[in-house]
Amino acid sequence: MCEPRYSIYSWRYETLYIANNHRLRQCNAQSTICWEVETPLFLENCWYVAARGEDIGRHLTPRKLLKRNVVLYRLENGAVAALDDACPHRRLPLSKGQLLGDQIECGYHGLQFDCSGRCVAAPTQSRIPPNAVVKSYPTIERWGFVWIWMGERDRADESHLPDIPNYSNPDWGKTEGGTLDIRCNYLWLTDNLLDPSHVAWVHKTSFAAPGADKTELELRTFDDGLIVSRWIKNQSVPPYYASLVKFQGKCDRLQHYEVRLPSTCINRSIFTPAGSGGEEDSEHVDQAYVMISYNFMTPVDDDNSAYYWFQHYNTDPDNEAVAKQLNQGAIAAFNEDREILEAVHVGMRDQLTPNINLGLDAGAVRFRELMKRSIAAEQKD
Repeated sequence: MCEPRYSIYSWRYETLYIANNHRLRQCNAQSTICWEVETPLFLENCWYVAARGEDIGRHLTPRKLLKRNVVLYRLENGAVAALDDACPHRRLPLSKGQLLGDQIECGYHGLQFDCSGRCVAAPTQSRIPPNAVVKSYPTIERWGFVWIWMGERDRADESHLPDIPNYSNPDWGKTEGGTLDIRCNYLWLTDNLLDPSHVAWVHKTSFAAPGADKTELELRTFDDGLIVSRWIKNQSVPPYYASLVKFQGKCDRLQHYEVRLPSTCINRSIFTPAGSGGEEDSEHVDQAYVMISYNFMTPVDDDNSAYYWFQHYNTDPDNEAVAKQLNQGAIAAFNEDREILEAVHVGMRDQLTPNINLGLDAGAVRFRELMKRSIAAEQKD
């Protein structure tokens, strides 16, 4: 992942008021930020996770992505095909048909389509209708996920996939990860994953620890995203990590919350013995424990999202018990987030009175601004 130019901001916990969803003012004297609560459209010329690789086989799998119904299936050569899930005749979902070799046969009148979306058979017709075509989408399989490009085909570029350093490093462990269906707009998820402070209240038995409620935050903005981070010094190791770090006593802890367009969220935690942390490269400190949670949000529609994730850590590469412990803990924590965010989605959608925002929302606000500008630029093109 490239490191474009960026700006740095710091802020404290100040209450910020807005009138009926529209404007958020005064982060601190350095900047003015705006909050757009209304859900925008989606960025399309980018990669989204469509499914976990293991979930796509020699069968038809329907998915809804960015308000579009898509059918996925694995070709005989192992590649993944993706088509609009609708026959052009009467719009019956193709996923209700059957797979014949590498072709889908519609379950209504037997029209057959290859992986490019071209109709190759029309049993009831003397010739194949020239406009019997289904839209197809580029896909690529990487990092255990099937990625789909929902925008202009000729702009699909695999170099735009998120980078995952150390993915193949034999010294690093990884969890199985998982998928959650969450009844909220995907931007509430990115908001949450730019907010280190919520752990003090939402995740009291896992990620919370002294200092998570009020230590000052730093914001760095990039061309394609931003990072909210802070070091919490000389505090206890949170319960979730207590049995995993390789040192005794208190720690210095990095909370690094990063979101990149369109909705890739990277949570990087570093724990070092107290007094030895404080720099970005502190993962190289002796006995440093590094945990990175990779989170990929795929919008389903305005009110629903698919949340994919796995965790990567610099210890215990072959310890299945540790991987299972971490994954179970993550699932429990993400379900805590889900309960909160589904309620937030309904509350913000249906509100009749103004809400307030806090200084800790600065990262979320700036990412929404970036998203709005990026969508506008894409639509202008």
